[in-house]
Amino acid sequence: MHEYLSVGVVLKPHGLKGEIKVKPLTDDERRFDNLYSIYLKEEQYRELNIVSRRYVKNMVYLKLKGYNTIESVEPLRNQHLWIPRSMARKLPKDTYYIADLLGCRVETLTGQNLGEIVDVQETGSNDVFVLRGGSFGEVLIPALKKVITQVDIQSKLVRIDLTDMEGLLPDDN
Repeated sequence: MHEYLSVGVVLKPHGLKGEIKVKPLTDDERRFDNLYSIYLKEEQYRELNIVSRRYVKNMVYLKLKGYNTIESVEPLRNQHLWIPRSMARKLPKDTYYIADLLGCRVETLTGQNLGEIVDVQETGSNDVFVLRGGSFGEVLIPALKKVITQVDIQSKLVRIDLTDMEGLLPDDN
């Protein structure tokens, strides 16, 4: 499992005094209310203290200690902001961090390898796992309870039941 989890990505500087516009990568954008520091991934993770935060239209605007000009925050553009796993919130049952799902092998109930999860797309109604590396090439699997039968993060394995989901896999005839 990953030691750090990404909670946002810096889109761009905002204003002249070192504020940054951040796209939250969490289900709860107000998650930043309880964060007093975040980390930037360089050769090692470097702690940045949050001075202030505000929210506008699903975005978070952060002011970081020691960053007081637009020039000082420009290098942060497109950088992910991280927290240690110890600061992560406990998830409800049958809910997983995307970082933990990435790289998991996906198999059918019969043991057919469909590939590894390389991305998780959030569609609004349900997430979709993007799989690559199996015999069908790229495959999209809806992350629905009737499809996902087992998730074993420790073993990096997800088992799925495609019985009632005709058409998800290309014909293998």
